[in-house]
Amino acid sequence: MTRCHIRAMNDDPTGTAHRPFCTIIPPHILDRLAQSEDPLHHEPARRTLEHDGALRTRRRVTAARGVAAPSGTPSDRPQRTIYDAHHGTQLPGTKVHGEGDPPSKDATVNRANAGLGATFELYLKVYGRHSIDDAGLPLNASVHYGTGYDNAFWDGEQMVFGDGDGTVFLDFTIPIDVIGHELTHGVTQHTANLEYYGQSGALNESVSDVFGSLIKQYALGQTTDQADWLIGAGLLGPTIHGTALRSMKAPGTAYDDPQLGKDPQPATMDDYVRTPRDNGGVHINSGIPNRAFYLAATALGGHAWERAGLIWYTTLTGGELASDADFAAFARQTAASARSLYGEGDAVQAVLKAWSQVGVPAS
Repeated sequence: MTRCHIRAMNDDPTGTAHRPFCTIIPPHILDRLAQSEDPLHHEPARRTLEHDGALRTRRRVTAARGVAAPSGTPSDRPQRTIYDAHHGTQLPGTKVHGEGDPPSKDATVNRANAGLGATFELYLKVYGRHSIDDAGLPLNASVHYGTGYDNAFWDGEQMVFGDGDGTVFLDFTIPIDVIGHELTHGVTQHTANLEYYGQSGALNESVSDVFGSLIKQYALGQTTDQADWLIGAGLLGPTIHGTALRSMKAPGTAYDDPQLGKDPQPATMDDYVRTPRDNGGVHINSGIPNRAFYLAATALGGHAWERAGLIWYTTLTGGELASDADFAAFARQTAASARSLYGEGDAVQAVLKAWSQVGVPAS
């Protein structure tokens, strides 16, 4: 029995490891900003941390009640609704845009709507999935959440976007991969349901990064050599020394800034971080499976959403992956998915080599 499963039973009797409150900004970044002497940095970070803590508590209560089974009607068209929270925290807020409405005068509303649509389109057109739950779940989002709120999250039912503080973080609807990342937590919730702790939690985060990046690449029509493999490019303020929140190509290099600190993500198991913080380092150690996907996708070339993406999607949704899977179990299943999809050949070899390069046994 793995450590993650023991935690799920003993420390998580409500099952919230399966239905976590997932945010795009890792706690270690907000913790660092909260310690800054500059109120422009520490005040928004402290407010965000306090608010996120309250939301996690609320999520535990909600999770204890259970989650309703999917009951929508699958359609080839998304059902998007955008709400304006008007800098408050009551969700969803005021409806400001519905499916088929003309563009809003608010660029944030338009970006949120486009990001929801791009996510729906990749899952439908590439993988035949009808929305997040594969049963036509309406895609709802609230923008302008809170005051200077430095985060975006999927709460199990809808997307929520802060405007950022304008100094460290800009509007959270700017990077389309952030939207895809958070919505993919919903896909994971309805499929493999990876526990949000330790290596299974890092896989949960990595899967969201993988499909967040694929959604951006698909929207831009990029091949593996054209993609930047960054998560959250465009989110950091102009004075911050960094390019994004994470780099799938080179974990640990996304930022190095006096306010944010240095990107702590490891690229291989040699530098795996053991910590009780952040649910066992789920946002940190996700760099290892992230790089494995990058290596497999670039080895196969072409469009990453085709072969490499299908292998990862099949692994996530195929029903063979345990909810407490560690890196090695996930690696073995990706190899099995590659073999099932493409037979013995370059796809299997690319997957095996990718995991080997990051120090994870896949066979």
